[in-house]
Amino acid sequence: MKKSYSWGRYPVIEQSCQEVFWRDQELIDAPSMLPYGQGRSYGDVCVNEGGVVLQTSKLHHYINLDESKGILRAESGTTLEQILKLIVPKGWFLPVTPGTKYVSLGGAVANDVHGKNHHRAGSFGCHVLAFELLRSNGERLICTNDQNQELFHATIGGLGLTGLITWVEIKLKPIASSYIHQQVSRFKNLEDFIRLNESEEANWEYTVAWIDCLAKGRNLGKGLYLAGKHDDDTRLESGVEKNSSITMPIDAPSWLLNRASVQLFNSLYYRKPRKKLSRVYYDGYFYPLDKIAHWNRMYGKRGFFQYQCVVPVDEAESALSKILEKIARSGQGSFLSVLKKFGNNPAPGLLSFPRSGFTLALDFANRGEKTLQLFSELDEITMHYGGAVYPAKDARMSAMAFKQFFPAWENFSQYIDPHFSSSFWRRVNQ
Repeated sequence: MKKSYSWGRYPVIEQSCQEVFWRDQELIDAPSMLPYGQGRSYGDVCVNEGGVVLQTSKLHHYINLDESKGILRAESGTTLEQILKLIVPKGWFLPVTPGTKYVSLGGAVANDVHGKNHHRAGSFGCHVLAFELLRSNGERLICTNDQNQELFHATIGGLGLTGLITWVEIKLKPIASSYIHQQVSRFKNLEDFIRLNESEEANWEYTVAWIDCLAKGRNLGKGLYLAGKHDDDTRLESGVEKNSSITMPIDAPSWLLNRASVQLFNSLYYRKPRKKLSRVYYDGYFYPLDKIAHWNRMYGKRGFFQYQCVVPVDEAESALSKILEKIARSGQGSFLSVLKKFGNNPAPGLLSFPRSGFTLALDFANRGEKTLQLFSELDEITMHYGGAVYPAKDARMSAMAFKQFFPAWENFSQYIDPHFSSSFWRRVNQ
């Protein structure tokens, strides 16, 4: 057993690790196992206190790429970064990508990740064609929308609980260039954002907003709207643009991220002069935080939480106003605050988080009980408006809240492999 934690560095737990080196490797005989890719989930869905995690980072081989149809089959431990290095020079891109490329293919399926193009493309699971699922009894099942259909829909967004995914086949997106045509617009408050998004989202493939979570009054929810689409210039650059990167070498002191420092950063970032239209390399557009290695250290030794919720479109302005007002009064928000509208594309997984509505994601330094109490209050608002909280970002929601957010949990439970579990699943099923 050794001490382990997720990207949020909370909770710190003890678990054993068993590496998976090849696809036909048999699973060990253990009462509690959990697949583990890159550990980029923020909460405890990727840890298994007292049990074993199956480390898949050595399952990183490509199996097949049909360059004419844009269909890729790769082992589940392959990262999105590795995939992009292969497919972008060939004129293809990921159909959906989260805000970091340092996640595994299997993890992207297990958490049914989403990106800036949900209003057009839906979640990652919408583009999964097939995968192999290895169960603890030795069964190897090919799962598609037609074959082993129940396990297909349980495994997408299933948090790694249905077995070990050994390989995944996905449909890629054709592109003409590795650059993104970007438009940046300021909005003065939440109402202005909703109006701006309504007028712009049909024109852009990718949309997302940064907001100042500490703004109040008539400025509540002010921020920057970043819209983008793949450049249609047919010059497909085969080289890799130089990306300057820095490393967070040590844990930041606990006092660094306080109300005053966050307020100052947010004010300067909002007012920073910037071009309304620009052409930017895809890496900087989709993965800005990946340029800071170990950026999770900026929250200090106690780690951090991310609170990500989704609320229905019809209730969004009221719900988000209440959430932002409560955060602003608490003074606990951070400079990483993202707002986005999900489209009407139905997610394929029984426990998939994306659904029609507006999703808000904010990072919070771990201030102990003060922070946990704030989250309980935010949960109450989210539940009142019929929303949900994202399990992949969670480390503390109650069992009652989870079951209200995900009413399909009971149906999902029948597909869990009897020898697979996680700290998250045990917590929300107490």
